[in-house]
Amino acid sequence: MGGKNKQRTKGNVRPSNSGRAAEVLAREGGVIPGFVGFDTTVSSELSYVPAVHGAEDIDNLVDADFRLVLRKLSKRDVVTRLKAVQDFGSMCQERDAEEVKGVLPYWPRIYCKISVDHDRRIREATQQAFEQLVLKVRRSLAPFLKSLMGHWILSQCDTYTPAASAACQAFQAAFSPAKQPEALSFCKEEILNVLQDILLKETADTLSDPQSVTQEERESKYVRMLTSSLLGVKRLLSLLLLNDRLALEQKLPDLVHATKFWKYSKHNTPQVRGAFFEMVCALCEFTPGLVQAEAARLCPAVLLSIDDTDPVVLPPVWEAVLHIVSTIPDCWTHVNAKKGFLPKLWPLLREGGKGMAKALHPNLMPLLSKLPQQVTDPQLDFFTMFFTALIQGLSSERAVSSPSESAVIVTAVVECLRYCILQHTEEEGDQQKIRTMLITQQLLPLLENALSNPSLQNGPLFLLVTEMLISWEKRAGLHSEGGVNDKKDVFQRLLVDFWEDLSRMLVGYVDNEEADPRALEGIAVLLKVMRYPERVNRKHVQRKKSVKMCFSKSEDIEKSGVEGAGGEELVQPVSELVMEKAFGSLQTQHFEDVVCQLAQLCLVHVNEKNSERHLVFLSLLLRSFHTPRIFTTLVELDDTKTKDSVQSDEMITKNPAMEFLLEQVLVWLTEKERTDTQHLVEMVFSSLYCCSRQETTRILNHITTMGLQWEIILQIIQRACTDPDTLKSCGDWLKGSVLGEQLLALTEELCRVGSSRGVSASSAGSHSWTLISLVLSQHHNNVSLIGEVYLEKILERLHATLSETKSLSDAGNMEPLVSFICDVASTFFSSVQDCLLLVSAEELLLTVFQLTAQDQTHTRLSDSLLDKLKKVCIAGVSSLVQHCEYEVKEGGFLHNAAVWAKKQLLTTSLDLKGLQVLVLAVRSLVETIVSVCDQSPSILNQFFTVVMPSQTEWTRVRQALPPQWIKAPLLSGRHRGVYEKASVDMWKVRDLNRLPAHLGACALLGSVVQAAQFVPCDQNESKCPALLQNIIYTVSELLYALQWCKEVNSSPYIVSAYQNLLTDWGLSEGLHSHVPIKTLLEALYSRSVTDGGLWSLTLQNYIHTTNLATAQSAALRKLYGTSNSLFPVSQSKLSTLQVLCPTMTTEDRETLVTLATAGLVNWQEDGNVSGCLQVLLCCLQAGTHVEVEVVQAILATVMEWRNSKEDWFLFSSDLSNAAAEQLNLTIEMMRFLSWLVTRCPAVLGGNQWDFLLCSMLAWLETAAENVSSLWNPWVQLFVCENAALIVRLSQFFSSPPPDVLEKLPSELTAEWTDFFVQGIYSLLLPLPVAITDTFTEPDDPVFPLAVLESLGGALTYVPVQQLSQNSLPPRFIADQKTNLPQPLQTLLNTFCPLLLFKARPLQIAVYHMLEKVMPQLPECDGEGDSSKSDDDRDEPCLSPPASLMVILSTCEELCENILAGVQVGEFAVVQPLSVEYSCILAYLLAWKLLLTFFKSSPSHLRAHYAQYLKRSCSLNKLLLHLFKLMPENPVYPGQGPETRDTKTFFTESLSLAVDKTDGVKWELPHLACSVYYSTVQDLPAMVRLWWNGQEKRVSAAAEKFTIKYVSPVLSAQEISSVHTSTQMFDSMTVKARSAAREVIATYSVDDIFIELVIQLPQNYPLGSITVESGRRVGVAVQQWRNWMLQLSTYLTHQNGSIMEGLALWKNNVDKRFEGIEDCMICFSVIHGSNYSLPKKACRTCKKKFHSACLYKWFTSSNKSTCPLCRETFF
Repeated sequence: MGGKNKQRTKGNVRPSNSGRAAEVLAREGGVIPGFVGFDTTVSSELSYVPAVHGAEDIDNLVDADFRLVLRKLSKRDVVTRLKAVQDFGSMCQERDAEEVKGVLPYWPRIYCKISVDHDRRIREATQQAFEQLVLKVRRSLAPFLKSLMGHWILSQCDTYTPAASAACQAFQAAFSPAKQPEALSFCKEEILNVLQDILLKETADTLSDPQSVTQEERESKYVRMLTSSLLGVKRLLSLLLLNDRLALEQKLPDLVHATKFWKYSKHNTPQVRGAFFEMVCALCEFTPGLVQAEAARLCPAVLLSIDDTDPVVLPPVWEAVLHIVSTIPDCWTHVNAKKGFLPKLWPLLREGGKGMAKALHPNLMPLLSKLPQQVTDPQLDFFTMFFTALIQGLSSERAVSSPSESAVIVTAVVECLRYCILQHTEEEGDQQKIRTMLITQQLLPLLENALSNPSLQNGPLFLLVTEMLISWEKRAGLHSEGGVNDKKDVFQRLLVDFWEDLSRMLVGYVDNEEADPRALEGIAVLLKVMRYPERVNRKHVQRKKSVKMCFSKSEDIEKSGVEGAGGEELVQPVSELVMEKAFGSLQTQHFEDVVCQLAQLCLVHVNEKNSERHLVFLSLLLRSFHTPRIFTTLVELDDTKTKDSVQSDEMITKNPAMEFLLEQVLVWLTEKERTDTQHLVEMVFSSLYCCSRQETTRILNHITTMGLQWEIILQIIQRACTDPDTLKSCGDWLKGSVLGEQLLALTEELCRVGSSRGVSASSAGSHSWTLISLVLSQHHNNVSLIGEVYLEKILERLHATLSETKSLSDAGNMEPLVSFICDVASTFFSSVQDCLLLVSAEELLLTVFQLTAQDQTHTRLSDSLLDKLKKVCIAGVSSLVQHCEYEVKEGGFLHNAAVWAKKQLLTTSLDLKGLQVLVLAVRSLVETIVSVCDQSPSILNQFFTVVMPSQTEWTRVRQALPPQWIKAPLLSGRHRGVYEKASVDMWKVRDLNRLPAHLGACALLGSVVQAAQFVPCDQNESKCPALLQNIIYTVSELLYALQWCKEVNSSPYIVSAYQNLLTDWGLSEGLHSHVPIKTLLEALYSRSVTDGGLWSLTLQNYIHTTNLATAQSAALRKLYGTSNSLFPVSQSKLSTLQVLCPTMTTEDRETLVTLATAGLVNWQEDGNVSGCLQVLLCCLQAGTHVEVEVVQAILATVMEWRNSKEDWFLFSSDLSNAAAEQLNLTIEMMRFLSWLVTRCPAVLGGNQWDFLLCSMLAWLETAAENVSSLWNPWVQLFVCENAALIVRLSQFFSSPPPDVLEKLPSELTAEWTDFFVQGIYSLLLPLPVAITDTFTEPDDPVFPLAVLESLGGALTYVPVQQLSQNSLPPRFIADQKTNLPQPLQTLLNTFCPLLLFKARPLQIAVYHMLEKVMPQLPECDGEGDSSKSDDDRDEPCLSPPASLMVILSTCEELCENILAGVQVGEFAVVQPLSVEYSCILAYLLAWKLLLTFFKSSPSHLRAHYAQYLKRSCSLNKLLLHLFKLMPENPVYPGQGPETRDTKTFFTESLSLAVDKTDGVKWELPHLACSVYYSTVQDLPAMVRLWWNGQEKRVSAAAEKFTIKYVSPVLSAQEISSVHTSTQMFDSMTVKARSAAREVIATYSVDDIFIELVIQLPQNYPLGSITVESGRRVGVAVQQWRNWMLQLSTYLTHQNGSIMEGLALWKNNVDKRFEGIEDCMICFSVIHGSNYSLPKKACRTCKKKFHSACLYKWFTSSNKSTCPLCRETFF
């Protein structure tokens, strides 16, 4: 019916579909079609839904959602089908049962299709969905079972395990285990039909559609279905009951007789073959009759397939083999065993089962038991062949590489051999020959092979052989529990023969001078296993038992039979029956004879040939066989040598073991050249097993004093500690004095040798240290290994050695020694309980702690050694404090450690690293105590008390802090203080290379408080008052230290590094949360009242940070009680009062005002005038209300001082000699006068104003005379307050309050303007230059930056007139071209260089001053430079002010160097107030001034200036720099997430305040954005030219940034300026459309009507402005185009606004209508650059041209002809 998007026929409101077609068919034909037909066979196509055509009764049964899902199930797309199946399952789970039941009639067909889908995910999902369906419908499924069950069984045997598992789960959900056979019985015929059809009828092409499914997919589905069907038959048989099986047996012949069925045994797919043999097993098990009938085909199919070694096929094949030989007695009549079966078996065995031994070999013995005589005759040859092949399999590649495979083969060999011997126990010759062959030709060669093969030794061979021998011994009657056995003689003879042969073989190996050590070790392993079979690891013996056989109960296994069909008999694995459990060990005498013979041989070889390998073998033998008989044999052998010697000890003769030890083993031990002595040590302990405890002690003491190597003693002690019995027997020796003295001497020697020559790192030293470590750390039942006296002495010696290390200047040679001591101590501390109760141990631990708590530059220890020491310290402290009664008592470790740490802090001058190491060491100590000790609070309280300095010590270190902190709070007005001995040197803060002791002490104690987790609250004040007091003291001092760091402004590097350390340790907040607020507040207040100074600022900071002014106002008032308590005012009380004044109540402040006023009025009696004035100012600045009369009285008093105490005012004084108190008084007077001007000007009358203004000017003169004294902070404050007074006066006179204005003296304003302003600025203007000349280094600590900031604030109020008519000393530069008058040029030459001075306030102040004069400068250039020069320039250019351009070029070079490594578009982050910051700030400010200058220039000059900038390339460099300085996202700081109305640096104006402190970080980026905005606004054409000339990457970055952030703002402003323009045009109207970014200009004169549309581009101003034609009437096309071109050219190439362009265009048009013709070069009446008219006329054609255009024409064409008539132009 056409594509989706085609128009339908009119009236056809529904799309066509086959459903409607079917509906019409039903309506017209009267026949209701059923489903698109198919039956339950798999091959036919299925119908997926009830037809939608008219069968309403059926249709209504299925829910619409179900119908949609069922439709999707037939789609071709895999994902669609998978999603549909999952949705179907979910819907079955969620919907009502009735809705789901409606689907049931259609489910079987769908299920039969999708349960065998190609995609395994769909098959799994189908079974999961089926389970949900089953759970919902329950019994309603019954009518549909027959059509479902075939594919259901098929799915349960799916080759994809998750799908099969899901199908089984669904089956179990549908039927309980009892009901399952009934359900299968009900459907058994249908199931078999489905399975038979697949196996016999279907092919790959009938199961899948060849047109839609690939060949590969069809084949894989067919193979999967075959496999599932074969397994399905097996599953069906296994689940059915007996009667049903018999009934099914009648149907099965159809399948079994089919030739196609038997071909599956040779199918080329392993899965199919494996499934076939599994089905055969099931047939043998459940339908034996059918199997007998088909034996002729079945036996060859199975027995001749044993060489199929595919991992999938082999296990079922061999299971089938066992079933066949058990079920079909005459199976060998159908197969020729000699020609068919055995020739396939032998290669399989020789190759070790081809990697499938685990599946194959467990079946061999059951097979052997079922082989009839006709197969095995002749038996001797058969068994020889069988075992040879079987043992040969051990050499196969797989068996060699896999221990588990090898173990299985070995087990099979021994089991089969054992079985064969049990089967052949008769006396007759043949059986005798078979037994002999099995022993001599099979078993012994196998054992011999194993002797040199470690993998066979580690396998189960020796154990299995031992168990077989024990079994034979039982049958031979050698075990007491063995029963009567008629074959006893046979087994006795068998054992004798075996041991004779084995002995011969072993002796042959041992009695050889060049014996193979591996073989000797193998013999030792064999004999050890035979001696102690119960100790063997049985990991390879207990293997998976998969073969199930049932044998008769008789001992001799002769007959066997497969369990009956019913399977009721108890099945027992073969291996368990044959391999009887071996209890006990070998009893035969032959065994011990063999061992004695081997031991004698070894001794002979050792004594005669000095054979080391035989000695090792003898050691291994004795380890397993330390019996008196063995030792007797060895001693007897040696008697020939020793019989002549006299035995002094009678006991030796009685104990052969002892005799052997003393006579032989010790002799061997003393041989010097011997390197490996471990086996000799083992021999010693083998001998000691046969000695008493006294004998053991005597022998070991004797060994200790023999002067043996320490390595041997170490080995002996280690061996003694291996088991409790040995340790017990050696206890007397270990505790004894002989060993103790030897060890002590060893320690002395080690420490002496180590410290002198560094030899202790050698191997001998290493063993010695290991020995010391062992005896110190090895404890048993909390008792030390050696005597405690010797333990103490060893520790004392180690401690003494470490102490020497601390005092050595170069510890390089000591490194190995210290390392060994660390290892010893660490082992000792960590393994010995209560070890630190020894005094020497505590001393050792203290030394270790001291080494960890000192900087490596001092101790010269390596990092690895330091880590070791730290671990030792932690181990030691943990061990120490775990002792429940431990206390910090004098002389103990913790007390000594605390005293030492305090001494380090207070007396040693620590650097930052030293402090860090010390604090971390103490912190680690405290944390260790907290982590391991329940009693930690009491221990830590005592430790903290000891480490806390006394009050005297605190005061001493506090006073030692440098006093430079006072400067910042003094100049900011937060503190009013004095300092007695001020000098220039004192204020020059030298870089501290050592940290003040106070800061170190605070850091350490703060860390202890934090790590110890002290939480003293109000309740425990009574319990631990001393602790709380100490913590409060610590927190107070820490807050003081933090305040000091804050006030010195982290200027020395070490202070900022210290603050970073505190932040890392979590101490930067001061820990004030650890103590009660009120307690800490009281402590700080009392310190403030007593000492004042920095304590007051600390109190203020604490009140501010914890917001106590509002939260704890009552507590604050409680501190001082009444305000009277703060009078009379001392310096400390004044500091406290200044802090508390803002938080006081109004009444308290008024009281203070009253007291202060009284003091001032009675100044002659009250000596503390300055204090009273300061208190008054504090209250006034806090906003206290004061009566007018009081103010007048105070002012009168001050004026009175002017007459009587003029020296208090310091007029014309030398401030370098003035005391701080004197300066403070003058400063307070200035502050009072400033307050008067701001808050209370109405009080001032004519005299008061005169006094105020004259004083201000006199002070300014004093300041100007004392520039050299500005190093003094109080002098700086004097100038600052004076400048602040000038600012207040400037603000007042610029806009006086109306009510005050009326009351002012009439002539006051005029006097201010005419006299005082000139006086102020004639003194102020030279001051910045004088200061920078005197103090040339802005980074010098005495540089008066605060003064420059204050003066800068005052200079911003300077009137333009004072600047343009300044009285600065003239300053000119040689060869400087200028049109400026002298004062302006001097001003520029004086202040422009200061733009680069590294002092931000000065730079900003200079900028503000110069910005005021910039608009005046272009006037001085007049008409510009209209003269022609000799060079080839085509347009005149004019330089902006030279002074500014010099600074600009200097800054440009600096910026290029600074930003050289930054790409355009990247954001260069500049550190605020750095040198780089100053350079870039100067550069941007200079450009800002230049742009201001440019903007205020008239149009004709602007073109000349632009031409200059173009030539110098300055603008190009600026733009490149700006795109490095503007942030990628210039969002204004302090906003939420970015939105449409987000403020940016382009939307917000830039505030360049002199005294700005907040936001300096963002000042440069904002300034860069501001400069860029001004540039694109004022020089759009030049920016456009630059942009067009850049490479693609730069231009793209610039355009993207401009479009996003600049163009919207600039376009809006341009349009807005058109809206708000006051410029009026005759005969032209201009309108703007802001939404469309358009400007429409309409020009009309008489009958002529012209309309122009100016469109701003999206990337304005980078893109060109388009000028489009609107309506026009009465203008020729050519003329119209010329005018359009003119306007477009101007807007594109001239740096002006749209309104300026329109004005020029209108002038052109006006002139044209006035009759002036266009210049025929530029087609414009008015020149675009210099705005001139065409004046130069050609004498021939009389046409007129612009001078500039003609010049350009001549220079570019190299001709002097007229552009029109081509005649020579005169």
